[in-house]
Amino acid sequence: MIKAVLFDLDDTLLDINFTAFMTRYVAGLSGLLGDISRTPAPLMGVPFTRGYLAIENRSRSDDLTNHQAFNREFRALTGIPLDDPVIADAINYYDREIVPTLRGGIVAARPQRGGRKTVDTVHELGLTCALATNPAFSEACVEARMGWAGLSPEDFVLVSNWDNAYRLKPNARFYQEFVNALGLTCDECLMVGNDSRRDFPHPDCGLRTIYVGHAWPRRAVWHGPMSRLARELPNVVRRFDGEETNRRDIASL
Repeated sequence: MIKAVLFDLDDTLLDINFTAFMTRYVAGLSGLLGDISRTPAPLMGVPFTRGYLAIENRSRSDDLTNHQAFNREFRALTGIPLDDPVIADAINYYDREIVPTLRGGIVAARPQRGGRKTVDTVHELGLTCALATNPAFSEACVEARMGWAGLSPEDFVLVSNWDNAYRLKPNARFYQEFVNALGLTCDECLMVGNDSRRDFPHPDCGLRTIYVGHAWPRRAVWHGPMSRLARELPNVVRRFDGEETNRRDIASL
């Protein structure tokens, strides 16, 4: 039985030029850290890139949160301890006070058509609703982008961020741990996302993905625009619940 629906955020519930957002986000944070460490801001670009590559590395064997792994790599490259209380407070201020102002211009962040309605439909169906965004940012940064989508933390029982996750998408460990935190199993959940690579767990862990992007992934159990999913989600859920009932009936014969 389907008990939960998990949502991606960027380009799923939130219409955004994510590349432009990342450029603006890293540039601002680089300037802040450059001022603190008396290092030219342009020199921060490579450590940021290497830090993100480090937490995305599929050969990782550590048990660090994504945030801890990023900080470790960043310090190894720059000598700057991002977890120092003074530096951490400055970064937290940036994420909470500055990031919410970055939505305009080329970033063009706005609610995805049908996103709010689909989230509301999940609640109307009595299902658990959770936000399984790629956990490469702080809670504050995720909440800022949720606000741009017309959503709030109260819409979700669990929201992923780099302090409560140990891998990035599409690593199956991320999905399994996220679902386990809900007290569920992967086959009891549906994932809704737009990324044909990241929103399908690797390796497969039994989580079925509804695809709302522009491609047509073979693994998708449904594909189409978010605006149509808002109408069709009840039928999708009933389909899988019916399949599960049929399997139980056959097994009992």
